[in-house]
Amino acid sequence: MLYTPSVLTTPRVLKEELDEAISRTNICIEQHLAPAGEVTPTTWGWRHGRNYVQLVIVDESERLRPAALELLRDRYDRDDIALVLIGMPGLEKQFSHYPQFYSRVGFAHQYRPLGKDELLFVLQRHWRTLGKTLDTEDFTDAQAIATIARITRGNFRLLERLFPQIERVLKINELDTITNDVVEAAASTLVVGITN
Repeated sequence: MLYTPSVLTTPRVLKEELDEAISRTNICIEQHLAPAGEVTPTTWGWRHGRNYVQLVIVDESERLRPAALELLRDRYDRDDIALVLIGMPGLEKQFSHYPQFYSRVGFAHQYRPLGKDELLFVLQRHWRTLGKTLDTEDFTDAQAIATIARITRGNFRLLERLFPQIERVLKINELDTITNDVVEAAASTLVVGITN
C-alpha cells in the first residue's frame, strides 16, 4: 500500500488515514478473492478480519514529525508490516535522531539518476499515456527530451511530478505536441532548483 502524507499530517490524521487505506486495500483483496456476490464489505472492516497488507510505502516521509514516526514504528512492531520510507537524500540522517525508530532501519538506499536508456524508456510511456508517440529522430521530440533531461537530471521523482504539469500545459493551451517550450512552462510551476 502506498501512502503520501500531507505537509501538516498529525499523528492522529496519519493513524486515521493509514487505517482507512489498509481497510480499503483489505476490502479490495477480499472482493477479489471471494466468489462473485459473496462479499459484503463493511465500512471500516473486512470479512474475516484478516490483514492482507504486508508492505506500507510512505512517500515524502521527510514530512513526518517525530510523533508520527513513532506511530509508524509502533505499527511496524505490532502488525508485522514491512515499511519502506521514500524521501529526499539525507532522510536516514534525520531518522538517526530517533533511536527507537532508527534501530529498525534495515538500510538506506540512494537512487542514482536515470541513465539515457532508462530515461527514454520512462518518457516513451509518458508520451503514450498522453496519446502520443515519442520519436527520438524527430527534432521537436529530441529537443523536448533534452529539456526534460536537463531539468530533471534523471531524477525519477521529479520526472513523475513534471508530467502532470506537461499534460496541464498541453490542455490549457490546446496543444498537441510536447515541445521544449511546453516542458519549460510545466517546469516553471514546480520547485526544481537550479537547472543550469
